[in-house]
Amino acid sequence: MKNGMFTIFRKEMARFFGDKRTALAAILLPGVLIFAVYTFMGSALANQFSVDEDFAPTVQAVNLPGSVSALAGQSGLTLEATQDPDEAKALIEGQELDLLAVFPEDFDAQVAAYDPSSGAPAPAVELYYNSASVNSSAAYEMMSALLEGYESSLANKFDVNPGAGTYDLATEADTAGTLMSSMMPMLLMIFLFSGCMSTAPESIAGEKERGTIATLLITPLKRSDLALGKICALSITALLSGLSSTIGTLLSMPTLMQMEGDLGAAYSPVHYLALCLVILSTVLFLVACISLISAFAKTIKEAQTYVTPLMILAMVVGVTAMFGGGASTHLWAYLIPFYSSVQAMVGIFALELNWTYLLVTVVSNLAYTAIGVWGLTRMFNSERIMFQR
Repeated sequence: MKNGMFTIFRKEMARFFGDKRTALAAILLPGVLIFAVYTFMGSALANQFSVDEDFAPTVQAVNLPGSVSALAGQSGLTLEATQDPDEAKALIEGQELDLLAVFPEDFDAQVAAYDPSSGAPAPAVELYYNSASVNSSAAYEMMSALLEGYESSLANKFDVNPGAGTYDLATEADTAGTLMSSMMPMLLMIFLFSGCMSTAPESIAGEKERGTIATLLITPLKRSDLALGKICALSITALLSGLSSTIGTLLSMPTLMQMEGDLGAAYSPVHYLALCLVILSTVLFLVACISLISAFAKTIKEAQTYVTPLMILAMVVGVTAMFGGGASTHLWAYLIPFYSSVQAMVGIFALELNWTYLLVTVVSNLAYTAIGVWGLTRMFNSERIMFQR
C-alpha cells in the first residue's frame, strides 16, 4: 500500500515539476510579483499619507482674535481676516478655500471672563470645512489641534464646534464622488478581469487543448484577422459579464454604505461616456494580455496558472484607489498599463474629469492592445507555439 502511495506521489510530483514553466508560474512568480507590487504600493502609500512639508492651508477667520492669530503664526498657519462668512462657505463648498473659523466678537475678553462653574454656555468657535477635500480635511485637523491645545491651557474656557451644527460643507455630490472614487475603480478592475478570465483562456488555450486550433489556422483567414476577431469577440463577452456585476454593485451601494439618494445622480452623461471609453479600452487591453499569455499554454488550467500573477497585479493596482488623494496630476501616470485606467476612473468618479488624461489613457490602452494583436498574430504563425505538446 505504501509503495503504491509513493508511486502516485512521485508520479504527480514529476508531472508538476516536469513542466518548468508551470512550476515557475505557480511557485516562484506570484511571490516575486507580490513582493514587488507591495513594496511599490507601500512606498506610494507612505508618500500619500505623509504630511507635505510645503502644505500651507488657506484659512479665513471671522472676528480673528489676537491670541489665536499669534498661536497660528507660531504653528505655521496663516489666518486671513474676513467679514463675509457666507462667501467663505461658498468657497469651501467649491474647494477653493480650505477652512473658515468663526470666533465670537471680543473672543479674548469673553474667554477671560468666563467661569466654567457658572453653568453658562462657553464661548463657541465654529470651524467649517469640506471633508471631500484632502487639503480641507488636513486644515481642519491642524486648526482643531491648535485650538484644543489652547483650550486645554485655559482650563476649557471655550468650545470648538459645539452641538449638532452642520460644519462639514461637503455637498452630496462631493460625498458621492469621494465614496465612488475610492471603491468603484477597484471593483471595476476585479469585475472586468473576472469577465476576461472566464472567456479568454478557454478561447485560445481551450482550442489548443481540444486540437481545434489547427482547423482555424489552415483556413485562408489572415492571422491578424484571427487575432483581432478573437480579441474583439472576447471583449464583448467580458464587458457583458462585467456589466452585470457593476450594475448590481451600483444598485446596492446606497444600502451598503447607508447613504440616502441616488449616487449616480451626481454624474452627467459626459461622465458616463468617459467611463465607457476607459472601460472599453481597458477590456481590450486585458483581453489582449490574457490571450497572449494563454497562447503559451497547452491547456486551460495551465493558462489560468499563467494569468494568476497578472490578476494579482490588476487587483493590487485597483486597491490603490481606496487610499484617497484623488487622481494623479502627472501625465506619465496615464501611460502605465492598468494604473492609468484606475487613475482615469478615480478622476471620473471624483468629478474631476480631465479630458487630456482621459484621452492619453484611452490611446495608450489601444496602443498596447495593438501591440498585443501583433504579438498574438506572430504566435499564430509559430507552429512551435501553437502545436507544442
